[in-house]
Amino acid sequence: MMRNHTMMQFFEWHVAADGEHWKRLAEKAPELKAVGIDAVWIPPVTKAVSREDTGYGVYDLYDLGEFPQKNTVETKYGTKDDLVQAIAECQKNGVAVYVDLVMNHKAGADEKETFKVIEVDPHDRNKEISEPFDIEGWTKFTFPGREDKYSSFKWNYTHFNGTDYDAKRDRTGVYRILGDNKGWNPNVDDEFGNYDYLMFANIDYSHPEVRKEMIEWGKWLVDTLQCSGYRLDAIKHINHDFIKEFAGEMLKKRGEDFYIVGEFWNSNLEDCRRFLDTVDYRIDLFDVSLHYKLHAASQAGKSYDLSKILEDTLVQTHPLNAVTFVDNHDSQPHEALESWISDWFKQSAYALILLRRDGYPVVFYGDYYGIGGPAPLDGKKAALDPLLYVRYHKAYGEQEDYFDHPNTIGWVRRGTDELPGSGCAVVIGNGDNGDKRMFVGEARSGEAWIDYTGNLDATVTIGEDGWAVFPVKGGSVSVWAMPDEDQD
Repeated sequence: MMRNHTMMQFFEWHVAADGEHWKRLAEKAPELKAVGIDAVWIPPVTKAVSREDTGYGVYDLYDLGEFPQKNTVETKYGTKDDLVQAIAECQKNGVAVYVDLVMNHKAGADEKETFKVIEVDPHDRNKEISEPFDIEGWTKFTFPGREDKYSSFKWNYTHFNGTDYDAKRDRTGVYRILGDNKGWNPNVDDEFGNYDYLMFANIDYSHPEVRKEMIEWGKWLVDTLQCSGYRLDAIKHINHDFIKEFAGEMLKKRGEDFYIVGEFWNSNLEDCRRFLDTVDYRIDLFDVSLHYKLHAASQAGKSYDLSKILEDTLVQTHPLNAVTFVDNHDSQPHEALESWISDWFKQSAYALILLRRDGYPVVFYGDYYGIGGPAPLDGKKAALDPLLYVRYHKAYGEQEDYFDHPNTIGWVRRGTDELPGSGCAVVIGNGDNGDKRMFVGEARSGEAWIDYTGNLDATVTIGEDGWAVFPVKGGSVSVWAMPDEDQD
């Protein structure tokens, strides 16, 4: 039978800039598969502005750690050869690889150019706050270290519609580039009036040469790496019609099994629905709304009504297009969108994404292995492995929810005949010790279930009528299921 799929985001912001990360991935591929992870989302693979850059300050899309550019051959994560070998090793172990694509902007140009702009209000990009004037902008990309290998395309200011630095005056701002058919693209998020511009030199997807080059690059990359999918960064800032076109071309190139998920960082479900409509549901979206619900619950403690935690989330309204996550590299402490789920609630939050029927869950590298940098945090492998085990072996079959109390919620998965011993009962509490009376099926009568989290050292015996009372400690989660033979 088809087993549950689980993705890992295989990086965090402070992964060591030692050029060894691709080797770490290759080494850990068997271990990931063994704990139930069968896909990894890896960081941007392209050459960035420096060896220390996490990859989102993208410079040359065709340099995967192969050419002497930006004072380094390898990227933060390693060489092109290391990358290709890591992907092959993952695939050998049954782990799919999704590559992070940064297509919104370019950084670290090779030369300056002079061109006309209008400065706009950063808080309302439709509001002009200057007359047209000339600036010197870093917008000419010639990639001398690559010498036209793979692509001879050279970028100049006509391929961008905005930038943030005037070298002539040594001044920053949001500058809209002027020219024929130039302007912010209207088919983007409407925060700040128009959120086409995010940072650096903003790629203009109204330009036919740009669209053609980026689609050709997407095809080249998948041919080069033989990866199984893409994660698209910052898509609320990119012409939504281009995202639809790009996704369609990649699926045409690689087949309908090629997987694409987008980072549309917007918790408004109506905006998410409109986006999915626009792209014909060709890609999935991260469930940002659920992330913020988990964060709010972790902050509020027992004053949070757990019975409403899934309301107004993407996984509730669009379960087939929701990629669920607890935290990621942007929400981790001290980063751009910091909204870190508190330790006491972290295991409960993961139970909500790993042990339910709907959504495609992502385990964050920083949660599993720990976070480095100036404020390191230990990983929670010991707390997450039992949930991953239950997801892979037990969390199957019909689901019934018992979201009927503000501080204690639960659900059951009834299991399936194809997997003897499958089925589980999950209880989450954010207040005092509690319990939940739930029905797991008359066929389970007399079975003695254990708490796989180890939070409670007890057994629950299923009654003749198929019902049982499943306890939980306050402020924790318990995951009840039949012990496997080696656990008797």
